[in-house]
Amino acid sequence: MSTPPSAAPDVADLDLAAIDLADPATHCRADIDDVWRRLRTEAPLHHQPDSPEGRGFWVLSRYDDVLDLYKDSHRFRSGPGNMLESLRKPEGDPAAGEVLFMMDAPEHQPLRNVLRKSLTPAIRQGVVDRLAARVAALITERIGGGRFDFAEDVADKVPIWTICELLGMPEEDRPRLLELSRDALSAASTDQSPEDRWATRTELLDYCARALEDKRDEPADDLLSAMAAAEVDGVPLTDQQIILNCYGLLLAGDHTSRLGMISAVERFGSRPDLLRGLREGSVPPAAAVEEIIRWTSPVQHVGRTAAEDFDLHGRRIRSGDIVTAWNISANRDETAFPQADVFVPDRTPNRHLGLGSGPHFCLGAFLGRAEIGAVLTVLRDRVGGIELCGPPQPIYSTFLRGFRSLSVALR
Repeated sequence: MSTPPSAAPDVADLDLAAIDLADPATHCRADIDDVWRRLRTEAPLHHQPDSPEGRGFWVLSRYDDVLDLYKDSHRFRSGPGNMLESLRKPEGDPAAGEVLFMMDAPEHQPLRNVLRKSLTPAIRQGVVDRLAARVAALITERIGGGRFDFAEDVADKVPIWTICELLGMPEEDRPRLLELSRDALSAASTDQSPEDRWATRTELLDYCARALEDKRDEPADDLLSAMAAAEVDGVPLTDQQIILNCYGLLLAGDHTSRLGMISAVERFGSRPDLLRGLREGSVPPAAAVEEIIRWTSPVQHVGRTAAEDFDLHGRRIRSGDIVTAWNISANRDETAFPQADVFVPDRTPNRHLGLGSGPHFCLGAFLGRAEIGAVLTVLRDRVGGIELCGPPQPIYSTFLRGFRSLSVALR
């Protein structure tokens, strides 16, 4: 993925002990992929020490180690939180232990089963069908109309509209929910402080609480109403569980597919051969979706807390330590992916970790794939060419990776 030029020192001269992976600016380096390559080679278990900004943490960068973390819910606990920024704070994450992706056994699986069953085939198919029509309309109306921002005019509108429809949120609320969802995990510039993000998350939680009240008064055929009526082992979900999981679904349902579809247009615009292959059938859409997710890795990392002392790569991880697994590095690991630094649209097999793995594999994976796939379908059927009209603008985040702006023109 292209990132803007940086004045940072050359990677060959970089002191890995001094790198600050908790600083969003680090992830905007033009040579960040080379940084990850050095970490995989020289420091597969890297430690960033405590600082005034928060606790120190371990860094896993190799594919096999990241996959092991996803699958091992005994040594690596999700309950305390899964984002570096929250885990480093003394107070931790206020949603810890309550949101599905911040829960461990035995509580995790029963709640996951309830949410999965609430996503009935009828609800899923209806949302996917309307999704395809909406994507086609948004893109088609801009073909031949000059330059526009694909991120703002198309990608921003699709996933949040889809997850809000799934949850049953009113259409007039969706623009504000997009702003809250986006600002909760990333920033357009360095001006946004951690305190600003906490305020944003609080507003989003308040919205979910009001939405739950509305669904209790007037239930409908949507996921939030189903959650309000759901039980785990005969016990109804608490309001707090429903509110926090509604909040989590709004965040998770927006970012992966939004950033993935922006990256897809950037890739297909940078390489006209990909668009030709898509039209001619040599680029299979389903395989291309998986490669887009691998290439982009919209969720850069997941965080865990060590549940016991153990050794890894000759170093000692202690119970209670923060351990971060970096999807963006694992998905570029040369030992797992031949030509890892090349976008290969028909890559197979493609066992990427862009949607997680193990017990916390993304619950809405079907939705993210459908959204990116809908964009590729319109590019294949209706677009003759993609002109990139300026350098894409990256988001500013340690958690997410992708572009906040992409100026293009479609022929």
